[in-house]
Amino acid sequence: MKRFLALGFALAAALPSLAASPDDAAGTTIPAETPLDTAPLEWRGCRLQPGADCPGADLRHAPLKNIDLHGARLRGAKLARADLRHANLQGADLREAELDAADLSLAFLQGARLDGARLRGANLAFARLSGASLSGADLSAASLEMAWANKVNLQGARLNNANLQETKLSHANLREAELDGALLRYTILQDTVMDGCHGCPHDW
Repeated sequence: MKRFLALGFALAAALPSLAASPDDAAGTTIPAETPLDTAPLEWRGCRLQPGADCPGADLRHAPLKNIDLHGARLRGAKLARADLRHANLQGADLREAELDAADLSLAFLQGARLDGARLRGANLAFARLSGASLSGADLSAASLEMAWANKVNLQGARLNNANLQETKLSHANLREAELDGALLRYTILQDTVMDGCHGCPHDW
């Protein structure tokens, strides 16, 4: 019986130290589930953090889930098949970036610039794209299911065979865009500009 009591006291004493993180020891309390990873990450010579300046960086297949890269300058970066789930890319410069087959589901891309970017087969399901610019971007076969893309600029973008099921595209710009073969089930296109768009439901 004494052995069991001693073991119980030992476990009780150890639990607080097991639950505490290094930041807790420094006097900073971190929630049990931190939504974004704000710690800088070095990847192939690029220091990835908010406002990072890494144009043309090679980040293919990089594990960047939950990373905070808001305001980062990543123009022309190679991000094919990168894991960017729930990443914060608000206001980031991703013009002409290569994001083919990248996973951007649940990512924050409000106000981001992705003009001329390649996102073929990329996963943008549930992403927040309001106010982002993707003019001339290639989103062929990409999934934007349930994405919030109000006021997004998709002028001249290619969305052939893309999944736009339940995508919110209110007040968006789809001038000269290509949507041939796109899945448009329950897509919201209220007050969206569709002049010269191929495959757009002009009777919406």
